[in-house]
Amino acid sequence: MKFISTRGDAPSLNFEEVVLAGLAADGGLYVPETLPKFSKDEIASWSGLSYQELAFNIISPFVDGEIADADLKTIIAKAYQTFRHGAIAPLVQTGRNEWVLELFQGPTLAFKDFALQFLGHLLDYILDKRQQKVAVLGATSGDTGSAAIEGCRRCENIDIFILHPHNRVSEVQRRQMTTVLADNVVNVALEGNFDDCQNMVKASFRDQSFLPEGRQLVAVNSINWARIMAQIVYYFYSALSLGGPHKKVSFSVPTGNFGDIYAGYLAMQMGLPIEQLIIATNQNDILHRCISDNDHSRKSLSQSLAPSMDIMVSSNFERLLFDLYGRDGTEIKRLMNEFESGAMVLSDQALTDARKVFSSYRLDDQGMLSTIQQVFESTGYVLDPHTAIGVAAARENRKNDSTPLVCLATAHPAKFPEAVMKAEGLLEPDLPVHMQDLFSREERCVTLSNDLTAVHQFINQRLS
Repeated sequence: MKFISTRGDAPSLNFEEVVLAGLAADGGLYVPETLPKFSKDEIASWSGLSYQELAFNIISPFVDGEIADADLKTIIAKAYQTFRHGAIAPLVQTGRNEWVLELFQGPTLAFKDFALQFLGHLLDYILDKRQQKVAVLGATSGDTGSAAIEGCRRCENIDIFILHPHNRVSEVQRRQMTTVLADNVVNVALEGNFDDCQNMVKASFRDQSFLPEGRQLVAVNSINWARIMAQIVYYFYSALSLGGPHKKVSFSVPTGNFGDIYAGYLAMQMGLPIEQLIIATNQNDILHRCISDNDHSRKSLSQSLAPSMDIMVSSNFERLLFDLYGRDGTEIKRLMNEFESGAMVLSDQALTDARKVFSSYRLDDQGMLSTIQQVFESTGYVLDPHTAIGVAAARENRKNDSTPLVCLATAHPAKFPEAVMKAEGLLEPDLPVHMQDLFSREERCVTLSNDLTAVHQFINQRLS
């Protein structure tokens, strides 16, 4: 299988190359030249498989034999062996035909563990085979960083640098990153917001001349195709648990960088019968404005109680646009240049096609707190702020009460105790046993200004 850039001016790559490349040389994102397609009968035959067995069936067509089946199965087994629940991604019912998919059973209590535990072991395998050392550079709005660090901390061939926005992540999120004292882990608090961190990562991938000789950057953000690929699996897994593929299932997804819900779109394209994909946003609502009003314009970023969604540049939206515009890289380049100037406007056809698949919803902090309180009062179940936005979006946007609706729970509520306790009647949620000493652990982090040259000099010094 070959992977091509959304902007059309970069060479096509094979699977191992695309994992190491991250961002394409032309600034675009890599996508498969063709997607594997599964019939209803084939999907139905997977009912009853373990999560790991299902992951192998879905991931192996993308790998296309570059990794031996036995080795790929070992990588997948290692990726999910540290998850706390035997089901890996258990479903919990929170309403009539409404389910929460708990994607926080991994070691860092967030859905990013599904992709980044897999990516860490995958990189370990590829780099060991190639006898190559790399520098991982990532930006995080809170959860990617700790999941990437946990996935890469034991990799002898990786030095990992994670940028997070200074004072704009929860204390639990920050400590999950900064208390990992491994020699190959470097945390940088950047004086800016998440978009500043993300822009710095993208600029660094475009020009890697600041690195010492023999080193290259590898992406852990969802610009890396392997992350998107790993997230496709839990859409199939949850749908099979609820009667798929013989009945359709809908999904509501808390959305910031568009990677998680894009994986659901891919699952649909690969043959999974999905009735609805609901984009759930907080007040940083560029994706909701785009789908509802064709308003994809930059506005000032607002700090919220759901900080992992405080994003105004949703990188993976470019991958969807590539399909909406007939996989025309020239058009995507024009659109992204338009957006760089402040706004982009979708064609009538592209917007119509997007609305056939996606609906969207916006919820502010007060609405989110009300949803946490309502769900707790009716079920005793505690939602984190991001998942609460997904549940509210599901309840406001569902088209068919007879279709199972799955809300993706992106994080454990204990990662956001300040937000949860603002909801009336709720106490501070407890951290799992393995993290209960988190607030007494030593931290290690450096604060840098939002200056590309300064960050590059810092990275170069650490690697030289």
